[in-house]
Parts: sequence; C-alpha cells; structure tokens
Amino acid sequence: MVSGGGSSDFNPSVPVKIFSAGAAGCVSDLVTFPLDTAKVRLQVSGGPKALFGFATYRGVFGTMFTIVRTEGARGLYNGLLAGLHRQMSFASVRVGLYDATKQFYGRGSESPSIATRLAAGCTTGAMAVAVAQPTDVVKVRFQAQVRLLRGGAATRYGGTLDAYRTIARDEGLRGLWKGCLPNIARNAIVNCCETVTYDVIKERILQYELMADNMPCHFTAAFGAGFCAAVAASPVDVIKTRYMNSAPGQYGGAIHCAFTMLLKEGPAAFYKGFMASFLRLGSWNIVMFMSYEQIKRGAARFSRDRLKVS
Repeated sequence: MVSGGGSSDFNPSVPVKIFSAGAAGCVSDLVTFPLDTAKVRLQVSGGPKALFGFATYRGVFGTMFTIVRTEGARGLYNGLLAGLHRQMSFASVRVGLYDATKQFYGRGSESPSIATRLAAGCTTGAMAVAVAQPTDVVKVRFQAQVRLLRGGAATRYGGTLDAYRTIARDEGLRGLWKGCLPNIARNAIVNCCETVTYDVIKERILQYELMADNMPCHFTAAFGAGFCAAVAASPVDVIKTRYMNSAPGQYGGAIHCAFTMLLKEGPAAFYKGFMASFLRLGSWNIVMFMSYEQIKRGAARFSRDRLKVS
C-alpha cells in the first residue's frame, strides 16, 4: 500500500507483506467471526431446511442470539480453524502480493492508474481463491451447520480435518473446489473494492495532507473500503454461499443457483444478510488493514534490526 506521512523510508519486502497480511487476516477473523457466521446462516436460510432444523434466524443480532441460545457460544465460532487456514493462505496472497502486482502491471510507476490497480486487485483476488478455495468450502459448511438441535445432533462433520476428508471422499477433489468460479467472481469484486479502494482513499488522504500516515488515516480508508465491498459483493457472496453449502446435485452450477434463487425468492434474496455482510466487511476491513499496517511496520523494523546486528 502507499506510504507516506513520515514513513518515506518505510519500504517492507514482499515476504514481510505476505506474512503481515496473513497474520492481520487471522486477527480480523478472530474479532469478526461471529458476524460472519450470522451472515452465512442468513444467506443460506432459504436453502435446505435440514441444515437448520428448527432454528429461525431474524436479523444479525437476532441470529447471533439464536445461535448462542440453541448451540452455545461455540456455535458462533463454527469453522474458525478453517477460517484461520483460509486467511493464512488467502489474505497473504490477495493483500500481501497486491503492491508487487500493481508495480508489475504499472511497470514501476509511482502513480499507477486506477485501471492498473483494478487489474492488480482482480489478479491477486483470483490467485488467492485458487489457493484457498478448499479452506473456504470447509469454513462455510461448518458455519452453516447446526451443532445441537432440540431433536438431536445435526452436525455434518466431526472436525476440520474430518470435513476435508469427508468432502474429498464423498464429492471428490472437485468438491473441495466447489463454487470456485463464483468465488473468483466475488473476490475479484471484493478485492478491487477493498484493496483498491483502501489504496486510493489512503493515497488521497496523504496527498492532500488531510491526515498523517497513522491509525486514524488507516481507519478512514478501511471503513470506506468495507462499505464499497459490501454493496458490490453481496449478490455474488449470497450465490457463492448458497451453492457451496448445497447438497450434491441440487444445483447445476452457480448460474443455475442464481436463477433458482431469483425465481423462487425474488431479487431481495441476493441481499439476504446484507446488514451482517456490511457489519462483517466493515469491521473486518478496519481490523484487517489497521492490523496489517502495524504488523507490517513491526515486522519490517524487526527484519531491518536483525540485518544491522548481523
């Protein structure tokens, strides 16, 4: 990301950015995971009722309350381990490689165009999905399943590793990459909205000297990025979640899933769980980018100090 405001000598290496992005993604997931679980439950609430038993979900906080009441507080963190697996591979690529990809497409330009930034965002978003898709499938399956119901257990998987094994055994390796195309579409949009919007807002703030390159600046840019991402990505996110969580053979593909939703539930179905999505993406971006900036600086200083000592 662009730097400035007293950090002109701050130029972390690509490995430092990759590590910092993965670590920051994990921190953000730990903080915002309950909101993501509520979002997933709301998004798939029109899907197979067997997955949800007798629970009824209404609104973000109502959904969280229902989960805690029927499943315990642990239900809010179903799939957390797979989520952390995902962030270490996903955030590391899509955020950690963004600057390097932007410089590559911009041929080293200090002020790359918006088109160059969008191309970099799309590229790293797609690359991240290709690497992390199995972890995303497992995370969504865990978040959608109900741990305990009044009528008994309704869990589909006994644990994270069991989920990887079961999906690979029952659905083949293709099952682990289920929903890959809609996920690539979603993350091309999300990565452009999040990473590129953050990059541009932060650059303009520093360019017009509205703030220094500090935490208030990072907070402002991250909030704008989260809002743009929620508005643009919600329809694709709902399709991705519904398709990835569907039973084998229920949908002929992501496009069939989208048409089925449109015909049976109407256009509003594509914005199911929007408030949860906005709260999740807004808070996730704030925690993610603020953590990323601080971890990146700390890691760069540590690396620089080690070189001085040696």
